[in-house]
Amino acid sequence: MQDRSQARFPYRVVAALLIGVGAMAAQTTIPAPRSAKKLPVAEPPSLGSGLYHNPSFGFVYRIPFGWVDRTAEMREGDAGPDSSDPAPAEVLLGVFERPPETTGNTVNSAVVIAAERVSSYPGLKTAADYFGPLDEVVTAKGFKVVNQPYSFPVGTKQLARSDFSKDLDKLTLEQATLVMIAKGYVVSFTFIASSQDEVDGLLEGLHFPPVHRLAGAPASPPQK
Repeated sequence: MQDRSQARFPYRVVAALLIGVGAMAAQTTIPAPRSAKKLPVAEPPSLGSGLYHNPSFGFVYRIPFGWVDRTAEMREGDAGPDSSDPAPAEVLLGVFERPPETTGNTVNSAVVIAAERVSSYPGLKTAADYFGPLDEVVTAKGFKVVNQPYSFPVGTKQLARSDFSKDLDKLTLEQATLVMIAKGYVVSFTFIASSQDEVDGLLEGLHFPPVHRLAGAPASPPQK
């Protein structure tokens, strides 16, 4: 089955990832954020040797070997009326198991990391609060909330996590979204695959190394 959702980023970035990126079981378009404005982070991220390194938000992600990077395409501004939205959201990283513009009969596994201002969400106090407006939006698009927000450790850091799934004919799309608040931004980490075991495998690539490592060499040597 080909789910050809054309959804772009609405007001909730995670909702868009569920509806847009989550539809990539076959040929589809790449969703883009509403604004192409660059986030005013202190240090620019880097991508090399399969390791995405973001010193401003204090994490690294090991990209699975052979995956394709579509971050630049996902950052392109929406040419529609929402492009002037004053609350910027930006994709920090968007990688896929195979090119999302190609046709396939299996779930196209993906990892998408995005950030938007906390000020876009009046009353938001914790990372778990970010999931509050999400359930109604995603269930209307056929997603099921498998697990309500709960605390999830990544190394020594605790993030809020919620799990979702969607049936696509003979396929089942599994998704985990992790959220943290840092430096006035909501940072979301979305992992999509065909099984929970595969999602957990993708999660293993996320690390929050000590600050001194982020300021210097990568936490682990490049894979050969």
